[in-house]
Amino acid sequence: MNTKLGQLAYPIVTAVVGIAFLAATASAGSSSTERLHQSWRAAIARTPVPGKGCFTASYPVAMWRQVGCVKAPNVPFIPRGAARGSRQVGNGHDYEAVTKRLISSAVGSFPVVKRLKSESDPDMFGANDYSLQLNSNFMPDNKKCAEGAADPTQCSAWQQFIYASGYNQAFMQYWLIHWNTGCPPGWVLYGDGVGLDCYMNSAAVSVPLQVITELPNMSLEGAAVKYGLDTLTLTTSTQAYAVTGDDNVTFLARGWNGSEFNIVGDGNGSEADFNPGTSLTVRIALTTAAQRARCAADSGTTGETNNLNLGGCRGTRGTNPSIQFVESLPKP
Repeated sequence: MNTKLGQLAYPIVTAVVGIAFLAATASAGSSSTERLHQSWRAAIARTPVPGKGCFTASYPVAMWRQVGCVKAPNVPFIPRGAARGSRQVGNGHDYEAVTKRLISSAVGSFPVVKRLKSESDPDMFGANDYSLQLNSNFMPDNKKCAEGAADPTQCSAWQQFIYASGYNQAFMQYWLIHWNTGCPPGWVLYGDGVGLDCYMNSAAVSVPLQVITELPNMSLEGAAVKYGLDTLTLTTSTQAYAVTGDDNVTFLARGWNGSEFNIVGDGNGSEADFNPGTSLTVRIALTTAAQRARCAADSGTTGETNNLNLGGCRGTRGTNPSIQFVESLPKP
């Protein structure tokens, strides 16, 4: 198919999908509004973006619309540091969904949310300021590290899929940890007191502020394609947002076998603080050839935190394995 025909065919196909979805929702009759929203979110999640760039979609049509990208904030969403094992979630003290085979996509969500009333990040922008982060494992023996790290054997690549509420943006942030020399062009130097790291951002898609009570309706997905594009997809109750980036920035598709997902502070190692009594169930679902996802304790990769306490974790077997755990803060 030539390029012009291909560009024409995509809107026609997606429009048909959107019309079919509208018909299905119209016939639902007695279905609740929330069930319709859930069906739409599932439909848009299965609809690939048409190419490179930034996209949005709106209920009830399961069709992506390209929009202009914006520049992501020059703020580091840092990797975990030396301090580990605190009661607070983050900075290493978190679960990672680990498999024995490579991961091609992961979806983080909060299927059960109880007694959530408020949240703030006192070190950043205050109320309703947080980040949703879906993070890869640290990836040693990475091709990017081999291109110029001081010691490639000590270097690891790391990739994050981020919704930053305080900046009204969703984007990917890439890291070269223990690069320990001058950063490549376009990368920003970050010194953590142990070694010198480098980070850079993808383009960002604008997202209106999602207040914390919207958390039950939100999910964050990351997908990686070898030799292709990685895609971040954020869904809310009735909106979806997506942005793409080249996989060869960190070669994620070649080394992704662990995923952390959580709600934490909005960058620079900050903390998201929830009201007492809050209880969140966290789910990380994977697309992988493996049949089992394992809960890896104290394997989180982000340096941001929240004030909740981790409970137990369980993994599942099957075509799309997952892990699920609860984090909560007791009432005073």
